[in-house]
Amino acid sequence: MAISFDKAFGIHPQGMMLRAKRAEIIASNIANADTPGYTAKGMNFQDALASAAKNQQAGMARTHEKHFDIRTEMTAGEGFRVPDQPDTGDGNTVNVQVERNLYLENTLQYQASVQFLDSKVKGLKKALSGGQ
Repeated sequence: MAISFDKAFGIHPQGMMLRAKRAEIIASNIANADTPGYTAKGMNFQDALASAAKNQQAGMARTHEKHFDIRTEMTAGEGFRVPDQPDTGDGNTVNVQVERNLYLENTLQYQASVQFLDSKVKGLKKALSGGQ
């Protein structure tokens, strides 16, 4: 009987990819905190994850090498963040403290996903080895 990694891992690999993408967006905001006119970007993680789950459930498969792999085309939910502070005069909407907190929260959630997948892999290895 073949093991389906899609069934075993569920949506967690896509969630990790989205968390990595979100980390890039937040890091970009932090890097551009002093750039005049820079508008902070954000990602609606829930919408992006729902989109990834919908694509996974659709069971679409890549049938030709020139087709896009929809599993890696997960940009839903990405957009500009609504500023939570008044304009400082240079048009930059990045609040560094908020971005750092978001980055920390995202990192903790990413690490939780890594630990979850690690336990899944250990369980699969245990099942394959007969529980030894």
